[in-house]
Amino acid sequence: MTTETAAADSFDVGAFLTQSVPMVRTLNLEYVETTPERAVLRLPDQADFHNHVGGPHAGAMFTLAESASGAIVIAAFGDQLHRAVPLAVRSEIDFKKLAMGEVTATAVLGRPIADVLAELDAGERPEFPVQVSIRRADGAVTGEMSIIWTLRPNG
Repeated sequence: MTTETAAADSFDVGAFLTQSVPMVRTLNLEYVETTPERAVLRLPDQADFHNHVGGPHAGAMFTLAESASGAIVIAAFGDQLHRAVPLAVRSEIDFKKLAMGEVTATAVLGRPIADVLAELDAGERPEFPVQVSIRRADGAVTGEMSIIWTLRPNG
């Protein structure tokens, strides 16, 4: 069972992103938790997405982590889509340990939501970091991603 909430109470982040981002469906990503405080996504162990040592391919793990960051951005700022588009600006990923089997990505915002919205209200294009950790089923951190997002005002 997933726990999915967004800034708008009835907004289903996982369903929205599964529908609007084809790569989510391609990798069969599972939304475990999506709140403005934390997003957790799971990449099931799938042979079609393995690398040369039998674990998840680096590209699949990058997509998992980026998708987790997008999920928290939508959970935190989904009620702002009428006036701004969230866009990834840049990212960096560090692979720490060999990943095998199922992996999960946990994303957290690096700035308070209110601060980001204050910049948007002031007519600025705010940037904010999202930190993501990728873990194996045994809890070991296999990778870490830092991704900078922006809310680009419409119009």
